Amino acid sequence: MPPPPCRGRFAPSPTGPLHFGSLLAAFGSWLMARKAGGEWLVRIEDLDPPREVAGAADEQLRTLERFGLVADGQVLRQSERDAHYRAALERLLASGDAFECHCSRSDLAGGVHRACVPGTHRPDPAIRLRVPDGTVVGFEDRVHGAVVQDVSAEVGDFVLRRADGPWAYQLAVVVDDAAQGITEVVRGADLLDSTARQVFLQRRLGLPTPDYAHLPLVVDADGRKLSKSLAALPIDGADPLPILRAAWLALGQAADAWPAGATLAATLEAAASAFEAKRIPRTPPAALAAMHNATVIDAA
Repeated sequence: MPPPPCRGRFAPSPTGPLHFGSLLAAFGSWLMARKAGGEWLVRIEDLDPPREVAGAADEQLRTLERFGLVADGQVLRQSERDAHYRAALERLLASGDAFECHCSRSDLAGGVHRACVPGTHRPDPAIRLRVPDGTVVGFEDRVHGAVVQDVSAEVGDFVLRRADGPWAYQLAVVVDDAAQGITEVVRGADLLDSTARQVFLQRRLGLPTPDYAHLPLVVDADGRKLSKSLAALPIDGADPLPILRAAWLALGQAADAWPAGATLAATLEAAASAFEAKRIPRTPPAALAAMHNATVIDAA
């Protein structure tokens, strides 16, 4: 059987406009897919209505388009995929890999669930995945190298459906990556810690495990993640090339390798050809935060 075609994706949550950190993830995933001659998809992770901002998803898509980053297929919205998550959950419940949990957060010492507290009862229990003692999961990340996590000790039995109703990220992302045929997950390093859980769940569901690459997490001058700081200002696609160049440098690419294309489309095509994944750093260049702040202010 021939190997599946390379397929990457960008999966924002519609909690507000795209900022520089989210653009970096989008551009990095696009570059890796294009460099491999593959496809690039977009998924809207709209599973948590209280956190969503009305109209944010459509505005995010318009921003991506202004930067020349257009999905190769239909945009998938998680809010429309309840039946698929339910089917996966039912399989796990039937096999005994998932179970109802009536524990509250305050019941869990250190936040790690290893066994339910006797006598507890909630009208709408959460559903957790059973993680047997000694469950150690390893995978190779294209940026961070070998990653190994003792999921049973560090995470414990983790939630698949929350007690208040919404599907947990871990279940939805695994089901959707398989459904979309994603072969390489390229995203921010803040999600590196959750990857072992997803690999373990993939194995329980008999789903393929994609390759992973976790990009440097861009922080502001005070060392805070952009989404937690004033630097999380909306990016302006009216003049996309300076911001794309800043993202290019954040991905560790050589400044003199940035193409001076006459148009956005020509620049992107040349950038995909010149891109070298091996140059991606684990942390962004120290000068990036100040450069980004200036870029955003100039573009706003």
